[in-house]
Amino acid sequence: MKLFKDIKESYDELVYKVSWPSQKALINSSVLVLIASVILAVFIWAVDKVFSLLMELVYSINF
Repeated sequence: MKLFKDIKESYDELVYKVSWPSQKALINSSVLVLIASVILAVFIWAVDKVFSLLMELVYSINF
């Protein structure tokens, strides 16, 4: 019986207590996450490229 009670309480909480975002708020949040992810990816790519070029420069120097 405890299992059924837990399931009912979980359902009631999801339906009556959780505040779900509106579609507009959800889309805005998703776009924000997408833009932030792209910016972070470009930043990481740029840092990687700079370090790669520096390592090529260091290894190309012959003593």
